[in-house]
Amino acid sequence: MIVKEHPVGTELVMSNAIGDEEIDFSCDPYIGLEFFNADDALKFYISYANRMGFKVRIGQLYRSRTNGSVSSRRYVCSKEGHQLSSRTGCPAFIRVQLNDSGKWVVDHFHKDHNHSLENESENFAPTLQSNGAAAIDSSTTEVTRRPRKKKIEVANDEPICPFGVIDFKRLRKEELEGQARIEPHVGQEFNTPNEAYQFYHAHAAYLGFGIRIGQLFRSKNDGLITSRRFVCSKEGFQHPSRVGCRAYLRIKRQPSGKWVVDRLEKDHNHDLGLEKEHKTKILPASNILTEVNTELVNDDIFRIDNYPVLRGGRQNHIRSDWYNMLLEYFQSKQAEDTGFFYSMEVDNGNCMSIFWADGRSRYSCSQFGDVLIVDTSYRKSVYMVPFSTFVGVNHHKQPVLLGCALIADESEESFTWLFQTWLRAMSGRQPLSVIADQDVPIQRAIAKVFPVTYHRFSLWQINAKEQELAGLMGNVFTKDYEKCVYQSQTVDEFDTAWNALLIKYGLKDNTWLKEMYEKRASWVPFYLKGTFCAGIPMKESMESFFGGLLNGQTPLVEFIPRYERGLERRREGERKEDFDTSNFQPFLQTKEPIEEQCRRLYTLAIFKIFQKELLQCYSYLGFKIYEEGPLSRYLVRKCGHDDMEKYVVTFNASNLDTSCSCQLFEYEGVLCRHVLRVFQILELREVPSRYILHRWTRNAEDGVFPDRESWSSSQELKSLMLWSLRETASKYIDAGASSIEKYKLAYEILREGGRKLCWHR
Repeated sequence: MIVKEHPVGTELVMSNAIGDEEIDFSCDPYIGLEFFNADDALKFYISYANRMGFKVRIGQLYRSRTNGSVSSRRYVCSKEGHQLSSRTGCPAFIRVQLNDSGKWVVDHFHKDHNHSLENESENFAPTLQSNGAAAIDSSTTEVTRRPRKKKIEVANDEPICPFGVIDFKRLRKEELEGQARIEPHVGQEFNTPNEAYQFYHAHAAYLGFGIRIGQLFRSKNDGLITSRRFVCSKEGFQHPSRVGCRAYLRIKRQPSGKWVVDRLEKDHNHDLGLEKEHKTKILPASNILTEVNTELVNDDIFRIDNYPVLRGGRQNHIRSDWYNMLLEYFQSKQAEDTGFFYSMEVDNGNCMSIFWADGRSRYSCSQFGDVLIVDTSYRKSVYMVPFSTFVGVNHHKQPVLLGCALIADESEESFTWLFQTWLRAMSGRQPLSVIADQDVPIQRAIAKVFPVTYHRFSLWQINAKEQELAGLMGNVFTKDYEKCVYQSQTVDEFDTAWNALLIKYGLKDNTWLKEMYEKRASWVPFYLKGTFCAGIPMKESMESFFGGLLNGQTPLVEFIPRYERGLERRREGERKEDFDTSNFQPFLQTKEPIEEQCRRLYTLAIFKIFQKELLQCYSYLGFKIYEEGPLSRYLVRKCGHDDMEKYVVTFNASNLDTSCSCQLFEYEGVLCRHVLRVFQILELREVPSRYILHRWTRNAEDGVFPDRESWSSSQELKSLMLWSLRETASKYIDAGASSIEKYKLAYEILREGGRKLCWHR
């Protein structure tokens, strides 16, 4: 490894002087300001900092998901963060983004500092021209500034690097060979980021590929580095020699101070081993400038050699000892549960992803598999095991488990296998809607396996981006954004509000907002209303099925006990709701026959929702606005609100078909207050049976099976019948054991039933 020292700022001066004459260094930054390249933006911000009296560091960069190229850069005040005692967590920064025309545009600018500013121009500023612009001469190799060099420590006794700082030293041959024999894997621990870098560098050199330091992430709370990425030297497209290789290793800081590998991509898209026999060219310093935790940008820049890497197969985030443990558990479960299903993906002879579902989950899917939540939120943080759940919503509005999986990698192949396996376990019943993450591999797998299913995006990824935007743009932006997204009632209304938002805050070139607008039908509430989602809230993320009991950090030895404890806790909650629904009657609050009808049919949880809509309907007025034959339309609005909450209810007297523009029934499966108001006007005394969804009724789980031919085997059908009878018997026993009188009655009923089934001779 080669480390070079340069006079302070030398590399910055020589890096790019093209277009300097175009820059007006005398103006202040503003959103929309354009530059030919990112270096020009950096020079401009340094000049501005010189005039204002602060120093600059290069902050975070962002890369395109499409081709890996740098799409935006962030330049921050030198006092940003808290890694050193001299830093104050200053929020001042400028961010430039690459637009479609190839120019770099300021899309974020925070002017205010949280510390006093001093005129430090004599310490670091470029020579100034008479007009105040920085005079940067590409023919020189020095800039007027304090003559200081940054020393890079090269020592055998490495200092601890708690903040993610990387030190560079050349590895001895025996060190390189010793470290390279160890294969990197998810969950691998290091004491420091430097140790991780040296390990990955040794691994790369041994196999024959080069590495660079990639993106880093900082905590929003204290500014400390929380994770680092080391990438293949051919990552990105900034140089002709780069081919957008996706191979990388990422480490994440733990509360203990250790650094753990939480992401690993071994596969390369280019030939490997060619550079193992000779040294590669030295990278320009500007290529690693933003990827090393240097101090001020006007400190010295250093270079590192690259080594090129062998092509591998698909990565696997599941450790081998998990397979042995789970297979043993699955076999024991199959012995006691004939409906237990499990399957393992095999790729080129290697075990990959695992899926399993017990008989109760499969039976639940036959009743509540119309809405499927694929929870892969283990990816929010460092994980020991990539544990994912398939969850539905039962007739008590409770989450119900429909399967579990360990996901070997986050590729399209892996998710395609996973969804196909779930579909096979559930006898081919496609859900109406799937709530899952928006990653491209997941989107493609859902489109392939569930072609007629509506894919709604999970909220945790969207919320994270929304919070990032809110932090940059402020509270006023947040209010405008939420009004646009959550209050728009028509396509035109949403489009108008969205475009106004982009123009007002200068976000027309924001890549994430562009992408989300293109996918608006998968996350904006107005577009989701017409799809059945069992009433799952649009603005809130669902709680994990196992809560904090079981997640991606659960160690191997505790996984099965916690899994069974969490599952039993949920199912005990289901049994309690079943018991309450069977034994308690909610109070009626009106004299409407419709209320009595729905109390008799719905579970307690669903009846409460219906009752709320019924009570609210008294606050609305309805006016007939159209009639032709049996078809009529009513305008329904809230009393005293002429300009708000207007909905159109359509009613067909010939077949009692009805619909409302609010689409509550389509989304949740319960009639809305607007339709109920029209029913009152028409003096309808019962809800038509088609608007009482069986999945919401008290007997939703009681012995309702599709055609026998739809099951893949008679054994599967028998397993489901067993589960149905066992669940019913369990409820029957609970009720019969509540008193002596009920016990005697239950026993007599059982004896009578036994005679009919010929139990007794």
